[in-house]
Amino acid sequence: MSATIHRLNSREPSLEPMLTLVAPGMNAVNAVILDRMQSDIPLIPELAGHLIAGGGKRMRPMLTLASAELLGYSGTRHHKLAASVEFIHTATLLHDDVVDSSDLRRGRRTANIIWGNPASVLVGDFLFSRSFELMVEDGSLKVLKILSGASATIAEGEVNQLTAVRRLDLSESRYLDIIDAKTATLFAAACKIAAVVAERGEAEEAALDAYGRNLGIAFQLVDDAIDYVSDASTMGKDAGDDFREGKMTLPVILAYARGTDEERAFWKAAVTGHRNSDDDFAEAIRLVRASRAVDDTLARARHYGQRAIDALGGFASGKAKDAMVEAVEFAVARAF
Repeated sequence: MSATIHRLNSREPSLEPMLTLVAPGMNAVNAVILDRMQSDIPLIPELAGHLIAGGGKRMRPMLTLASAELLGYSGTRHHKLAASVEFIHTATLLHDDVVDSSDLRRGRRTANIIWGNPASVLVGDFLFSRSFELMVEDGSLKVLKILSGASATIAEGEVNQLTAVRRLDLSESRYLDIIDAKTATLFAAACKIAAVVAERGEAEEAALDAYGRNLGIAFQLVDDAIDYVSDASTMGKDAGDDFREGKMTLPVILAYARGTDEERAFWKAAVTGHRNSDDDFAEAIRLVRASRAVDDTLARARHYGQRAIDALGGFASGKAKDAMVEAVEFAVARAF
């Protein structure tokens, strides 16, 4: 498995090229988002605005715009569709925070903590509905099929993850199935719809799907590693959230598989919820580092990142391709 990743240049990778590339389009997307999250019910824009304005990079709609730039698309259909992608993502975040009983999201209190679980779930439903309105307005059945299918797959991934919580027997294969569904699917769809709007062929659709999917897997692998190497200010969530929730992410799967009998006993107690203090989390960090579980998780992230970059091989060189390559490098480098 590859442990290295192509580097565009020697400086630290950044999202700046992507941000610069898509800035004009993102202004249009943000205008759609602001308009469509409005409602005569004041709680809806208040709660939705709290999350939407919460400092996220809006990676997924940026990928839609960047993919359109890569293909030389000069229309505007992708603006509403990028907003639709962001609404799907935001709705899933609202629901996830309720399921996980999260207190922090991007360093701020979660909506469910401020307004309660019922309001968060219902506003998430509202945003899902808005996303489908935007898809329908576009008029493409193919786009509708891609994004509606992605929405269903994300929900399946979340349910799969829910049934895997506190399961020490979770395999690496099932873990990858979960993150492919709950994270990578929307990355893939966000990129692929640009090829549909630009009226490109199946080869370009497949290439952009592969780019987004592999980037999404790499992104989630890094997120899961960061839980054991970082703090709340870096992660935008409470350090140790995954640990305390009993989530069998790849660092834990690998550390458990490589552990001594004593270490496995610790993991069994921790994953089943019997050892979740700050001291226990410190011990978990020690074990995942000592077993090289974090290193190997990040090596896998670099592997999928390289696959994402390789998927762009057939596209012409230029600012869009360079920005999309560097976005992968940035996603993988976040843990270092």
